[in-house]
Amino acid sequence: MLDFSPLKATGPLQRIETPADSPLGDYLRHYRLARLLEADPSLTLHAGFLQADGDAGKRFDLWTQVWAPARPRGTVFVVHGYFDHLGLYGHLLERLLARDWQVVLWDLPGHGLSSGERATIDDFTDYVTCFNAVEHHLVDSDLAPGPWLATGQSTGASIIATDALTRGEQAPWQGLILLAPLVRPWGWNQSRWLHRIASPFVTTIPRKYRANTTDLDFADFLRLHDPLQDNHLALTWVSAMRRWMPTLLKRPPSELPVLILQGEQDLTVDWSWNLKALKRKFPQARIVRHAEARHHLVNESPEIREALFTSLDDFLVYQARPLVDEERLPS
Repeated sequence: MLDFSPLKATGPLQRIETPADSPLGDYLRHYRLARLLEADPSLTLHAGFLQADGDAGKRFDLWTQVWAPARPRGTVFVVHGYFDHLGLYGHLLERLLARDWQVVLWDLPGHGLSSGERATIDDFTDYVTCFNAVEHHLVDSDLAPGPWLATGQSTGASIIATDALTRGEQAPWQGLILLAPLVRPWGWNQSRWLHRIASPFVTTIPRKYRANTTDLDFADFLRLHDPLQDNHLALTWVSAMRRWMPTLLKRPPSELPVLILQGEQDLTVDWSWNLKALKRKFPQARIVRHAEARHHLVNESPEIREALFTSLDDFLVYQARPLVDEERLPS
């Protein structure tokens, strides 16, 4: 198994000129990101760490990458899901770059190459604080041309939705793209009681690797070939999620344009309940469902991914179009 720990000495976010023969080059090749640079020499890449302060004096070093086409039409901030890291988002990155969007990706605290206790957080507020810190760093560095969009997968979708609802009219986003968004997880009514019983006695439970995509090669990669995966679910993270849920649901609605992409075979989040809750928070949301898609939408099979990304393309072109219908993609 590859060891990417040498990358933690990369230093602050900086432009990368020749990543080929270096730990960063190994990283980019392993996650099939190097091919993007090889295919388009006009792309520029910044990589490194940004610092963010959390609650109670915590400080996080956030592994961050900024990918830019020659003439960006704006910037998309991408926030990954629980257990994920930015190295897994190559398909989405490739699509956004092909549409001439600059892309900002970063590892959540405790994920990927970022610092922090692994796969957990004391409070979801720290996620949002880190997200805001990334924004501010990039503004100060003149690395984020407008307009701004934000997209998140699962927990990442929760983070950007919370940020937008909290900031209201002061939010900098022209639109949001929520991929299989988390509000409450699948089987929540049962699992919350199990959590209450277990949490005083255990701190983690073994992770079960489920095929959360129809792309079984990707599922095997996660389980067998990704050194940045964590193998335990931290009950502190579940506790933080439980405290966060009512906070999100109490926020006033937002009229932002929002695209929600959701698979109907998703057994990770309670998607039917979540869509209703999010429609109340974002009345202008357009919801696109796919009959065969599972949870990890950015790494679904090519056919499913293409159908979902076509809806993404439409949203990117008409970012402010007020669509309120619900659409179901054919299988």
